[in-house]
Amino acid sequence: MKTEFVARRLDVKAFAQAAGQLAAQDTLGKYGRLMQETQGLGADLPLNWTATGELRPTLGEPDQVWLHLQAEATLPLTCQRCLGPVDVHVSVDRTFRFVADEETAAAQDDESEEDLLVLSHDFDLHALIEDEVLMELPHLPRHEVCPVDVKLAVADEAFEAETEAKPNPFAILAKLKGDKAS
Repeated sequence: MKTEFVARRLDVKAFAQAAGQLAAQDTLGKYGRLMQETQGLGADLPLNWTATGELRPTLGEPDQVWLHLQAEATLPLTCQRCLGPVDVHVSVDRTFRFVADEETAAAQDDESEEDLLVLSHDFDLHALIEDEVLMELPHLPRHEVCPVDVKLAVADEAFEAETEAKPNPFAILAKLKGDKAS
């Protein structure tokens, strides 16, 4: 009998014991936080992912539960240099080891090189995929070379000219005070 695994409610241990594999080509629209990052653009763009479970033997201990995740997407973001649209390719390739509880994860976190997660019978793989893609986003998305000339001036000449043409409000106040004293 073949077990069907569901990404939204994944029994991670059973998935690893079965050496399970899940893969999908979702759309960005299925991931709310990614849609916030893209400001609602690209809902139909693909997000491809695969997840593979495995048990790894450990000397003198029960086998460890592992999950390997790969994900790939191109997100339409805003270039922080020219403020125009820029497509940012994001790729995730990460392995996770699952432990029994939060206390174990906290105790082993400092010594382990891999990411630790807590075993669950209803693990939300989609949330993990979204978390990992979000963490791969650049802090300042931008073009290598912007398609338009970027204005690098600190001040606008028209603004400077208008500011100089207006009288200083404190000078006007001082003049009014001077007129009352006479």
